[in-house]
Amino acid sequence: MEEAVLVKSFDELTLFELHDLLRLRCEVFVFEQNCAYRDIDGLDPASKHVFIKDGGGMAAYARICPEADGVFKIGRVVSKTRGEGFGMRVLRAAIRECTALGAKEIRIEAQVYAVGFYEKAGFTVRGEAFLEDGIPHIEMRLRP
Repeated sequence: MEEAVLVKSFDELTLFELHDLLRLRCEVFVFEQNCAYRDIDGLDPASKHVFIKDGGGMAAYARICPEADGVFKIGRVVSKTRGEGFGMRVLRAAIRECTALGAKEIRIEAQVYAVGFYEKAGFTVRGEAFLEDGIPHIEMRLRP
């Protein structure tokens, strides 16, 4: 049976879900990528949280941050395991949620190595690569 994709506002998250999503983000973005950065940036309370649970916590996660004028930013896209489709499932669910919220445009700041992943979901590159926390990123956009 395929795990359900859940979408919750910050105040709907259980304490265990909050713990698990912060743990997954930390494991991948801080430890695996060896990058000290400010993960708890104050945006979580105003964001939607899209995730897939598995028996051991979170299988995949993405965060939707509302910006101005119908633009939404999807960030913190992460999967505990690679190659099993969880990342794409959670990304597509985040895109659907942005569309349901009335998004005119969705943007993402992708790590350069992952551009192909986001292109498969319909995003296109905008601009030039830039460094964020010492890792090359590039802005990508999607009009739903």
